[in-house]
Amino acid sequence: MSSSQFAKWVTAAAVFLSSALLALPSAAATKAAPAAAPPSLDNATCQTCHDGKKGKLEAPGADGDKRELHAISADKYGKSVHAKMQCVACHLNITDSVSPHKKSTKPTPDCAQCHQTLWDKAEQTGTAASQPRLETVAKNIAAYKKSFHARPDKDNPKVAKATCTQCHDTHGFNVPADKKSPEYAAWRKEVPALCGQSCHDEQFDAFNASIHGKEAVDKGNAKAPVCISCHTSHEITNTSLTTFKLLNNEECGSCHKDRLSSYRDTYHGQVTKLGYPDTAKCYNCHGSHGILPAKDPKSKVHVDNRLKTCKECHDGKKRALATAGFVTFGPHANSHDFAKYPQLWIATKFMQALLIGVFAFFWLHSGLWYYREWQDRKAGKTVAHVRTAGLPQEDKKFFQRFPVGWRIAHLAFALITMTLVLTGTSALFSHTSWAPVFARALGGASGLALIHRVAAALFIAIFFIHFVYVMQRLLRSKTFRWFGPDSLIPNWKDLSDCWGMFVWFVGKGPKPRFDRWAYYEKFDYWAVFWGVTIIGTSGLMLAFPTVTASFLPGWVFNVATVVHGEEAFLAAVFLFTVHFFNNHFRPDKLPPPDIVMFTGTQSLEEFRNDHPAQYQRLVDAGELDKYLVDGPSQPIALGSKILGLTLIAVGLVLLVLVINGFLSGG
Repeated sequence: MSSSQFAKWVTAAAVFLSSALLALPSAAATKAAPAAAPPSLDNATCQTCHDGKKGKLEAPGADGDKRELHAISADKYGKSVHAKMQCVACHLNITDSVSPHKKSTKPTPDCAQCHQTLWDKAEQTGTAASQPRLETVAKNIAAYKKSFHARPDKDNPKVAKATCTQCHDTHGFNVPADKKSPEYAAWRKEVPALCGQSCHDEQFDAFNASIHGKEAVDKGNAKAPVCISCHTSHEITNTSLTTFKLLNNEECGSCHKDRLSSYRDTYHGQVTKLGYPDTAKCYNCHGSHGILPAKDPKSKVHVDNRLKTCKECHDGKKRALATAGFVTFGPHANSHDFAKYPQLWIATKFMQALLIGVFAFFWLHSGLWYYREWQDRKAGKTVAHVRTAGLPQEDKKFFQRFPVGWRIAHLAFALITMTLVLTGTSALFSHTSWAPVFARALGGASGLALIHRVAAALFIAIFFIHFVYVMQRLLRSKTFRWFGPDSLIPNWKDLSDCWGMFVWFVGKGPKPRFDRWAYYEKFDYWAVFWGVTIIGTSGLMLAFPTVTASFLPGWVFNVATVVHGEEAFLAAVFLFTVHFFNNHFRPDKLPPPDIVMFTGTQSLEEFRNDHPAQYQRLVDAGELDKYLVDGPSQPIALGSKILGLTLIAVGLVLLVLVINGFLSGG
């Protein structure tokens, strides 16, 4: 190497070393300086990417494919209930603002868990009362956990059928509080699409074509029902549950009040109001999602389709097969529209006139009678019916008024009638608080119907046995006179006696002298014939609808329902007021009960007072002794009184229930 080359090499090395030495302090300084802080993770920073203005955002999906991220509108988020929250309050795993994000292992909080924690804290700090919306959310969480949506999905058991975020836009969620506002109407309009397009597409298509869908979606009618109207928002249950079926009727009725009221007047409606889904409900006839107007040929209730609809329940298997008359049955018939339902209007007006006429006459009769006897009793003109002490020995004898067969029939009629009243009015007044209680105790709606029909069959059977027995005896008798004093057939004397009683009531004449049967006793007797004819015939029509509808039009069921219920109401109220008064609560009969129908006998003194004409007739004919017997023994008399008081008590309880049902309305 030459000296000049060596010099150049030394010079270059020196320059390199000096450069390296100069560079060392700078590198050390760089290594020792603190790392720069990452950009802020506030909402404004998040929005620089997630506002959707810079194009589509994508991230790796669970299956390896890319998934599209939400574009969050700052304006929409700013109006939501979560507007004051920071994005990272929920997205806890986001640790930087660089794309793609580095994520921590912190799990994303569950919506329900977060809101429940907030509510628990509010309750602990005593601020719950000032946060009504949070309380609503807490209640919705509890409802959701019990709902059908919270159950595991069949395809993926690790997740629920539906989660909060599938229904709620967490970034823009804000259900308008004012249900009368245009904003609320707009929100409701979106509900069918939310439910239908994401999960329930078939139901969505049917709903859109229905009358409800056209009102809600096409016309924007905020009052028209949407999915949540029937299924609710969070308490969504299996539609096969009894609770859902029954509440669905109530939901329909919230809009169609007149229809619900008329439906409740039918047996279908009475059973559902008792709490049993055994009969047709709104959706059974009208459908659920695809409800169409009755005039639409595709509607389930169109006249051409009604019989087919009825046969869905009355299919010939569980129930007898529906027949032609079912088509003209009016499930919403009412008694105030003569043009549309003339038969029901006439039947209702007739029954109302009958009830008013009977009660007006006999309650006036009872009131005046009570007043007159009470005045006479205060004046000492009459004595209590039980007094026998101090009478001559022959006056201590008792008069045999009713044979044993009549007494057994009377007791059977009393027990059966009370059973019929209880079971019948439980259905008739199904809207009351007490009717469902008795229905449950008697085996539900089916048990109620079975007991009622068995009791009715026994009543009719005993009635016919009595009628045949009496008729064969009378027809074989050579001395019986059909309009004589021993006959129960009304005659002109009864009319005269009735008028005479009103004259006596007002102190303008003497009390009529009754023979074997007073006019009010004849009315009681023949009322059974009227009742069996009216109540029995209408009841048979309703009990065997397929047979009835094979020969008669469907409106007969509407008329039969009114007549059956109104006549039964008349019979029950008359029995427990007028009949009880005549036989147990008149001043001359106090204290109750009068036990003549249980022992068959009454004191001679009482007999002379109640039926003076018969007494005198038997004395004049020398036949009184044939009917005189010893009084009932002490045990028999005591037992009869206990039985009588028990029946009276039961009757009065039933009367209170019936009056309560009548006054409370439907």
